Amino acid sequence: MRLLEKRPELAAEQAAAILEKLPHHPGALYLLGLARRAQGRNDEAIAALRRAVAAKPDLGPAWQLLGDLYTDVDNVAEADRAYAEHVRHSIHDPRMRAAGAALYQNRLAEAEPLLRAKVRENPNDVAALRMLAELAGRLRRYADAEVLLRHCVQLAPNFIAARQNLALVLHRENKHAEALGEIDRCLSVEPRRISARNVKAAILGAVGEYAASLQLYREVLDAYPSQPRIWMSFGHALKTSGRDQEAVDAYRKSIALEPSLGESYWSLANLKTFRFAADEIAAMRAALEAADLDARERFHFHFALGKALEDEGRFDRSFEHYAEGNRLRRAEIHYDPDEHHARLRRSHELFSADFIRARAQAGCPAPDPIFIVGLPRSGSTLLEQILASHSQVEGTIEIPDIIAMARRLAAAGGETEGASYPGVLAALPVAEWRRLGEEYLARTRIHRKRATPLFIDKMPNNFQHLGLILLALPNAKIIDARRHPLACCFSGFKQHFALGQHFSYGLEDIGRYYRDYVELMAHFDRVAPGRVHRVIYERMVESTGTEVRALLDYCGLPFEESCLRFYENPRAVRSASSEQVRRPIFREGLEQWRNYEPWLDPLKQALGPVLESYPEVPGGA
Repeated sequence: MRLLEKRPELAAEQAAAILEKLPHHPGALYLLGLARRAQGRNDEAIAALRRAVAAKPDLGPAWQLLGDLYTDVDNVAEADRAYAEHVRHSIHDPRMRAAGAALYQNRLAEAEPLLRAKVRENPNDVAALRMLAELAGRLRRYADAEVLLRHCVQLAPNFIAARQNLALVLHRENKHAEALGEIDRCLSVEPRRISARNVKAAILGAVGEYAASLQLYREVLDAYPSQPRIWMSFGHALKTSGRDQEAVDAYRKSIALEPSLGESYWSLANLKTFRFAADEIAAMRAALEAADLDARERFHFHFALGKALEDEGRFDRSFEHYAEGNRLRRAEIHYDPDEHHARLRRSHELFSADFIRARAQAGCPAPDPIFIVGLPRSGSTLLEQILASHSQVEGTIEIPDIIAMARRLAAAGGETEGASYPGVLAALPVAEWRRLGEEYLARTRIHRKRATPLFIDKMPNNFQHLGLILLALPNAKIIDARRHPLACCFSGFKQHFALGQHFSYGLEDIGRYYRDYVELMAHFDRVAPGRVHRVIYERMVESTGTEVRALLDYCGLPFEESCLRFYENPRAVRSASSEQVRRPIFREGLEQWRNYEPWLDPLKQALGPVLESYPEVPGGA
């Protein structure tokens, strides 16, 4: 390589000398191609490399260099073909084979240095780029994966596997419009590509296009009826659409195809209104006996058995399963309650009354969003369903865009692991607050399907970014959904959340989280009085009419009788409470936590004075 860099003409002479004796020597032809490129004689380089791959079709580096050269001269079709051949023949590279085996076995720490070394040597190695992006995606480093995949498809526009990976990464980053664009490009090249249609079905479901999503799942299952995880995804889409029995049938079909699929059992339990039969409980117990059961399936079985035994009134055994499911889940995630507490304390310090007052009218004046914040399992889905039953309000989903924007702002400020957020907001130019509000409205447009003036964002974790919301969207409505701390926290402990909510897998963790939440909301009550409307779940159950009218008054909405008949609303609901809000308000959930009170001392201690003061807040909170 040094010879090529310093004396490419000498490398060309050496290659020519070999070719005089062996005219079809692939190594010499490849060397000649490298030398001619280094000399800027691209046409000769292409000619030499085409002879090299004709002599040895599996010469991956030559195909890659051909792709680079065709890219240089803007011959997209030939570049694409060359990169495709490079990918096809990369399996012969021992390091790529080793990296692929490590990826397959999820030995990511072993695969990463192999792939990084390949990319350092060849920054345009599209096969290595795609594999490294897959590794980044598994580690949830989606921004890194996106950068790698964008480079990959820029080099090889018709590298469909890479473009499909890019669509999936964009979907996981909640860039749904871009994700749809990429997956549609895949399907324009390969219309019958089943995996791409499966990805598109998931994206459509995420943006509320449920009918189209269901149709795609049906088409995929018609072609591949024996895929248990696609049946499970189909069940999720049916559940969201309120088609309960069809969802049950889909989940049971996935279990019949793969009896060790604990996630499908948990999906049945997560319907809340479903009851397991004795043979299903026996099957779950038997599955847990298998020593080689996948760890993720194991904790799903424990959560499902916890629900099954709770329904039978066997609360001691039920708690054992809930506790074990949480223990297993907690072991595989990173959550630091001290770090979370410190971040919220920084919000106390930054968002003073003076800080808010100085920027009070800087944000986007649009009144469109209604934010419902708090903890999961606090009654927020009920409030969403009530408001979404009003003619002027559209219910959407738990939109992750405020969180995504906050992360981007933190990263732009040079932050690592949230070490300075929200302090980076102090230096924002005044005009930036309005731009942030407008950005949020633009990002959420894809979720709005009806021409209503208002829409709901039910992401509960947005309470952590209340200062950002208050200043970027000063006319937005903010509703704090609050439920008795033991009822709310233990309901969260029983729940396995598909994504996020890492605080919920330990009684002490969830108790501290609730306490920090109450203290932060009390701070904003003091520095921005009247901006947040609080709904106490127990009061909503006891005095529904009064509480609904107060809620609508706060939102500036006239009373509509449909808000009291919210359970008749056929809208799709994507949350753990989806089946419960399709029934009239019921009292049964108020005291369910008492069945587990003998095991809740760690939770009570973590809650401290917040528990004793509920529904008020302790002094100084």
